[in-house]
Amino acid sequence: MANVITDETIEYVGILAKLDLTDEEKEAAKKDMGSMLDYIDKLNELDTEGVEPMSHVFPVYNVFRDDTITNEDMRDAILSNAPAKKEGSFMVPKTVD
Repeated sequence: MANVITDETIEYVGILAKLDLTDEEKEAAKKDMGSMLDYIDKLNELDTEGVEPMSHVFPVYNVFRDDTITNEDMRDAILSNAPAKKEGSFMVPKTVD
C-alpha cells in the first residue's frame, strides 16, 4: 500500500518539530516518511494471534543493588569535631527569629 505524504503534511511536521527545511530536505523527508508508513503497513499484515503483548523485547529485571548498610554508625566520631552539640546533633546559632 503506497502511502503518499503531501507537502502540507511535511510543512506541518516541520512546524511541530521547529525545523526549517529546504525543498530538498522536504522531498527527502516525504520519501522517508512514506517508506516508514509502508513498513508499518507491512507489519500490520503479520498474524499476531496468540502473541502476548510485551513492553520490551528482552526480559527486564531490577538492576539496582541490594540496599545494605556498608558503613558503621559514626555519630560519636563525627560529633567529636563539633564545637557545640545537643542530644546527639550539631548545635548551631539561631538564624531566624
